[in-house]
Amino acid sequence: MEGKGAAGVKTKVVQTAGKHSPFEDASRGLPIPVCRIFLSDDGKIQPVDFKETDVKLECRDYTRTMQVFPRTMARNNCIVLEAVRSASPPDIEGKRVAVLFSGGPAAGGHNVLAGLKAVLGKKNSLFGIRKGPKGLIKGDLFEITESSVQEIINTGGFDFLGTDRTKIKSREQFEQVRETVVRNKLDGIIIVGGDDSNTNAAFIAEYLETEGIECSVIGIPKTIDGDMAVGSYLPISFGFDTATKVYSELVGNLAQDAASAVKYYHFVKLMGRTASKITLEVALQTKPCIALISEEIAEKNMSLDDIVDHIVKVITLRRLKGINHGVILVPEGLVEFIPEMRRLIKELNHVLAEYEADIRDLPTLKNKQEFIYPRLSAQSAQLMASLPEEIEEMLILDRDEHGNVKVSQIETEKLLIEKIRYKVSELKRHPHKYFGKGEGQIDATPEEIETIKGISLSTQSHFLGYEGRSAKPTAFDAAFTFLLGLTAGSLVLAGKTGYMAAITDFDKGGRILALPLAGLITSELRKGKEELVIEKSLVETTSPSFKIFEENRERWAEEDLFSNPGPIQHWGPTSRQLPIIVSLDQGYDDFLHFDLGEERKLTFD
Repeated sequence: MEGKGAAGVKTKVVQTAGKHSPFEDASRGLPIPVCRIFLSDDGKIQPVDFKETDVKLECRDYTRTMQVFPRTMARNNCIVLEAVRSASPPDIEGKRVAVLFSGGPAAGGHNVLAGLKAVLGKKNSLFGIRKGPKGLIKGDLFEITESSVQEIINTGGFDFLGTDRTKIKSREQFEQVRETVVRNKLDGIIIVGGDDSNTNAAFIAEYLETEGIECSVIGIPKTIDGDMAVGSYLPISFGFDTATKVYSELVGNLAQDAASAVKYYHFVKLMGRTASKITLEVALQTKPCIALISEEIAEKNMSLDDIVDHIVKVITLRRLKGINHGVILVPEGLVEFIPEMRRLIKELNHVLAEYEADIRDLPTLKNKQEFIYPRLSAQSAQLMASLPEEIEEMLILDRDEHGNVKVSQIETEKLLIEKIRYKVSELKRHPHKYFGKGEGQIDATPEEIETIKGISLSTQSHFLGYEGRSAKPTAFDAAFTFLLGLTAGSLVLAGKTGYMAAITDFDKGGRILALPLAGLITSELRKGKEELVIEKSLVETTSPSFKIFEENRERWAEEDLFSNPGPIQHWGPTSRQLPIIVSLDQGYDDFLHFDLGEERKLTFD
């Protein structure tokens, strides 16, 4: 199609034949680092062997875990395995391996498939399972070809296979999985997911062992929240790096906009219901005026009023310096870490689980409130009644797949804005309560107090979540996921089961590990009952990354020192950048350069 440009210059608009953009086409041709341990003498990809290390993962409740996973634990004894280069890898053929995505998308999933396909080679078969665990139950499989892998390598999203959040729990579901394995003659199942999905992998591995079916079950750690981590053995899950870089670009843009418009406070809620790792990473990249870290708030026993007072004090101090704008980062799961809110949610979860049918049958919200309030403690009932009605409605009506309150749906950022507005109004009306020489008061001159009386508070609220889940993976996530695929495929070929693929030493060429899933198990409250699940990794307030944040946040609060990291680079000075929290906590010398092996341009034709 031809037309005239603004200057009368002929322009040609070309519609591409397929759905790929020029950027995507170029991305698929980018080389990927490969750990040297996976390369043969002639430079071809080959599987690795595994040896036992002297590291044993100790589960929190060994006796109970042993009762639930007796065969798996007897087989691997919770010992971590390390990959070793195979001098002469056996010529394995005829293996049939299936892979599925479970839970929310994360950048790099397609490179997991590429890694699996590369290590299995042409003599073994890789099958995709459509729509996650539900597809495993239904037996919805198709063979993944070399040409299809070539099309998706280095691309974002989970769209090639699809995903869902089905939890395989019932006897009938396990029997259906068994039928899928037997009917398709599967030698291995790879489950790509977070803590819940890898917990599923642990249970499936144990079930198939009990049934006497030789089928390896291997997990791969995926979650943008970063809460699927195991110290130095697995510093982070895949997808975290890409997501936090996307969010950091957007937060940097908002900080730049706030400084340009000189009037807005942008309240940005970031994904991470349990762990605040996303918020901490984005804070270190962008230097906002305030970043709330849920784990610190719980540790310091801060109330909702304490948090509001802190934010208002920062806004006031900035105003005294002529700054009436900024960015405030709020973790998605903040309300669960505020002590009185956590108590309320815990009590609600018990009541909603015990009286589920009674509450469901009540016709109106008011009827439900009247039924629930007497069953809460007086303190929790009073707190609940003080919340805005729309938030109270969310607490009562919205439940997640575990039967708990949908914390992610609570508009925490708007709750904070509402309370901060009231507090600022009170500060202007009664300045004597807030200004003076007393503890917690702000030292200000009469002229400065008059300035504060004229303060205006313009706010904008945002929730950044889905924007980062399916982005084209960063160079790190592209390499990380490809290597995870190579590791998982090697574990299947080695006949291992009940493990999660892991990689560490991101600065030294990569170290390939296999973590026993049963050794990661702990107990968690689900629908009012304790269930065995893989333990989540939270922000540690003693960690180097938090300490760096803690040392600098006061300066960020009192001055306009924000950074705008810009878009993700796939070529350029930050294209090999690691997550800052990983570099700090693992003691790496340089966060701008990861080393995961020799770069290879991969072809599957």
